[in-house]
Amino acid sequence: MSLVYLVVLALVQGITEFLPISSSAHLILAPSVLGQADQGPLIDVMAHAGSLVAVLVYFWRDILNVAQGKLALLTGKITPGGRLALLVAASMPPVFIVAGGLYAFDLVDALRSPAVIAVSTLVFALPLWLADRFGKQTVEIETMTFKQAALIGIAQLFALIPGASRSGVTMTAGRALGMKRSESARFSMLMAVPVIAAFGLVSGLELARGADAGASLTDGLVVALLSFLAAWAAIAVLMKLVDRIGFLPFVIYRIALGLALIAMLAL
Repeated sequence: MSLVYLVVLALVQGITEFLPISSSAHLILAPSVLGQADQGPLIDVMAHAGSLVAVLVYFWRDILNVAQGKLALLTGKITPGGRLALLVAASMPPVFIVAGGLYAFDLVDALRSPAVIAVSTLVFALPLWLADRFGKQTVEIETMTFKQAALIGIAQLFALIPGASRSGVTMTAGRALGMKRSESARFSMLMAVPVIAAFGLVSGLELARGADAGASLTDGLVVALLSFLAAWAAIAVLMKLVDRIGFLPFVIYRIALGLALIAMLAL
């Protein structure tokens, strides 16, 4: 696997994982657009590992508070960090249950096609724009309810459709529920921690069972490092600018990408 291709995969994963434009769509499309074979599970694991470390590093205060809050929960005390841990936990059951079912029945790859990506990229752009355009900006993570967290978790189910974007659908739901833009992005990224960790665990099990790695460990380490750097930069830029620019630039990008994919399929 060439260094150039590894760099492209790492940058694609790192930049798109936490932006509302679907990292899975870009990673599925990258091999076909560049004329390369599928990168294999090892590269997927290492790319997501780099992204996971990036969100842990960027939100280290939240992560530390959550860890301390979990310990306090064992004593029956609910701290702000413990409450945040419970909010994230309340958002997880739907996606874990449905994704687990898809994996158990070997249906994970059923929707991984350029046509599905093109349609979902376009379709999910509209709710993002509507929620951001008309949603209030009054709710912060500290004031959100467990019902709101659960609703965002239900919305996350749409992320199982390639092209929908996990970040996109959770930020859309957050904005529709009146969350501030930066707060919806922050909660979406904190929700990503258990999801990415679970994905990495499943992919790791596939490797342990003898699945074709598709690359060397050295390739994987290069991808992990570059993915970490790209993801950290993407998170930093999004968190600094999202309150000012909103989600319209990402809506426009999704529409352009969807139309370009449709044009490619029509040729």
